[in-house]
Amino acid sequence: METTTAIRTRRSMGRLGGDVSDDTVTALIDLAVMAPNHRMTEPWQFTVITGPARESLGWRWADAIASASSLTGEALDAYKTAEARKFLRAPVLVVVSVATTPGDEVRSVEDMAATAAAIQNLLLAAWAGGLGTRWRTGAMAYHPAFRKLLGLDEAQRILGVIYLGYPELGKEPPPAPARTKSGAVRWYHPPREA
Repeated sequence: METTTAIRTRRSMGRLGGDVSDDTVTALIDLAVMAPNHRMTEPWQFTVITGPARESLGWRWADAIASASSLTGEALDAYKTAEARKFLRAPVLVVVSVATTPGDEVRSVEDMAATAAAIQNLLLAAWAGGLGTRWRTGAMAYHPAFRKLLGLDEAQRILGVIYLGYPELGKEPPPAPARTKSGAVRWYHPPREA
């Protein structure tokens, strides 16, 4: 698949299935880390969750987040079940995090931008290879309990949970939303000297 085709046709997909090999995941991460990054800091980290670990982590996450809820009884059980099931939406979850540098805002911003570029590389490479993806954030990306469950330190910031798998047979990605660049592009023309 040509790069421009991958960019124009890749979309987030809901449920994903199939068996994605460790070698495939490793190859995608090898392409992800080809992203440009200032000062060659390589600030990204990819935590890969597969197989039974998805369900185990899902229930541990559900317990952690439910502790802050005011729900009880059946409502609490339903909430926990829904949270735990999120980890089963795809055969592979890749949690992408970045090491921030406290006290150095410029480096932190540049490292986050590089990590976002790495995520885009992963998404496009997966799509070009016949895999579907979905980049999610939500409570998992921002809750300290999730970082702790993954063994990430406080300086790590989660930029996304990437759901990775094969699209359901016969399922096409949704059409591209209409996009306009009219308000996004400015051409700078310096003022003429008097």
